[in-house]
Amino acid sequence: MTVNIIVCVKQVIDPEAPPSSFKVDEASKKVVPPAGVPPVISPFDENAVEAALRIKDAQGGKITVLSMGVNLLREVVKKPLSMGADELVLLEDEAFVGGDSWANALGLAMAIKKIGQYDLILCGRQAADWDDGQVGSGIAEMLGLPSVTLARKIDVGDGKAVVERVTADGYEVIEVSLPALITVSNELGEARYPTIKGIMAAKKIEPAVWKPADIGLEPAQIGAAGRKISLERLYQPVHEGKCELIEGESPEEAGVNLALKLREQKLL
Repeated sequence: MTVNIIVCVKQVIDPEAPPSSFKVDEASKKVVPPAGVPPVISPFDENAVEAALRIKDAQGGKITVLSMGVNLLREVVKKPLSMGADELVLLEDEAFVGGDSWANALGLAMAIKKIGQYDLILCGRQAADWDDGQVGSGIAEMLGLPSVTLARKIDVGDGKAVVERVTADGYEVIEVSLPALITVSNELGEARYPTIKGIMAAKKIEPAVWKPADIGLEPAQIGAAGRKISLERLYQPVHEGKCELIEGESPEEAGVNLALKLREQKLL
């Protein structure tokens, strides 16, 4: 069977950027994008793209990539196309900005309804910026689909998917009927690199760009206006450490002094 797959991806601040480059505007409760550091596709979402490509390689079919935000850089969001995906749909409007997991899941779910035909929806296990890990499950709930999280391997055939799902002490095997939504973990393995041929082909593909009205939503239902969660404070924690050197006239005396200090601190 050929498989129609939708993969949700997110443009994020590069999580590999130096920690010193991250700044938080506490007044606006927003992260300030680091200067000179271009955004990337969230790494877990790249794992989801790779999972879709492996299924397409084995079964054939079509991969539609779906992304949401504003000022989406085409060279970033087109990366899945250069890896081998077929189509790109962008939910691009100021109204989509600032949403929580609920608002983001609603926008993506309504876009998936508009896309229409699909056998499988893939998402990363969580986004690399907020790490909530809720949007995939939210989409499944809104669309009335079965879902499996934390997949490390997906095999598709005969109208079902067999999923190896990561657990704390190994993995479990789950069978789910299609259509379904699966979130993909990094245990799947590294995503493939785009090829020169793929990059050139991606440049020729024009994404479909949808506004809230195109997916049947009002601006008040999505983005910051549609949030169900109130963000009270966003800040960078301050970590302080103190080091005390335990000395002695000999290694034996230093050991005794250390033991006495640990006992004093009630650590022995």
